[in-house]
Amino acid sequence: MSDWITALARYQEAAIPAVLVTMLTVRGSAPREAGTKMVVTSDEQAGSIGGGQLEFQALAIARDLLGQQGGPPASPLVREFPLGPALGQCCGGSVSVLFEAMVPVGRPIAIFGAGHVGRALVRILGDLPCRITWVDPREEEFPETLPTNTRKIVGALPTHDLADLPSGTAVLIMTHSHQLDLQLVEAALKRGDLSYVGVIGSATKRARFIQQLRRRGLSQGEIDRLTCPIGLPGIGGKHPVEIAISVAAQLIALPDAGERQWAEPSTVTAL
Repeated sequence: MSDWITALARYQEAAIPAVLVTMLTVRGSAPREAGTKMVVTSDEQAGSIGGGQLEFQALAIARDLLGQQGGPPASPLVREFPLGPALGQCCGGSVSVLFEAMVPVGRPIAIFGAGHVGRALVRILGDLPCRITWVDPREEEFPETLPTNTRKIVGALPTHDLADLPSGTAVLIMTHSHQLDLQLVEAALKRGDLSYVGVIGSATKRARFIQQLRRRGLSQGEIDRLTCPIGLPGIGGKHPVEIAISVAAQLIALPDAGERQWAEPSTVTAL
């Protein structure tokens, strides 16, 4: 049982869409009992509902549901399976199987740095329907209580944590170190699949970073994806809360900040 629970939690944390497959009812002889579950992604499976043609067909249905994510949400799906001649299994009973697509909702945002601006930004975003990953190697910089949509990562190598972010994440870089900022910016721009890459700083810092990024071999197209300074133009003020409000507004105003990204707060949505 723990295999599918652990896998589902991992997929949710990584914002990987999955389908929870449950043996709903069992009549007669069947390979597994009612309540048996497995979790299916586009290329992985955790748990089993008994193998054979039953599981083969269940996997196909689950992955077909995953392929429909671009369309409107569907209702949970129940399918009946006779286990005799129709599936070629010797059990002879029949089962009904429930398929529930678990699609993470809310924009994924990663904040590197738990300084004054980072803390102010997390407080603001904590009231918005997004999923925040907050990274800083200094445990003591994090507040004791975090918003429910925020998970913290304390690690010595933040660039490794950046590499693990799901595609489409908006990345905000505001660490205590300019050198670490540069390393994170380089890694983020090289990924090419992040929805936003912003680093706190002035126009002078931007010019210096661009010069160093060119030396490191980044293309002009990659460099053009960098946002620095961050925040909406025209909003002045250097107080951490003022900067945080400006940055939060810029994230909300991103071109792809549509209904799918800023849906109602929830860990998963059942289809």
